[in-house]
Amino acid sequence: QVQPVESGGGLVQAGGSLRLSCVAFGRNFRDYSMGWFRQPPGKEREFVAGILCIGVTTNYRDFVGGRFTIARDNAKSTVYLQMTSLRPEDTAVYYCAARAPPTIQAVPTFPHEYQHWGQGTQVTVSS
Repeated sequence: QVQPVESGGGLVQAGGSLRLSCVAFGRNFRDYSMGWFRQPPGKEREFVAGILCIGVTTNYRDFVGGRFTIARDNAKSTVYLQMTSLRPEDTAVYYCAARAPPTIQAVPTFPHEYQHWGQGTQVTVSS
């Protein structure tokens, strides 16, 4: 199994950018589908973006609106979330999650579909 560890969060002004990284320590990272979720203050955890193990198929929530890009580097056991044009409503704790094999055809979008979670990284966007 893998253990995701996120980094890259911080405080940024509206319109700015951040890149989150998630290193998934463990074996066979390339066999795991990966996802980014976020939990705004006082709200439920929600799907942001996901990528299948091969790295070609991705999926985004509508609110992303082309502002975020998910990518993975299997050689580094790392998945990234590049975020641009950040808005105050993007403020949340961002979590990285891994879904164990077998390989699936569609990106999972619900938290219960992922077995391994990181501790989260805080992203705060000021207006």
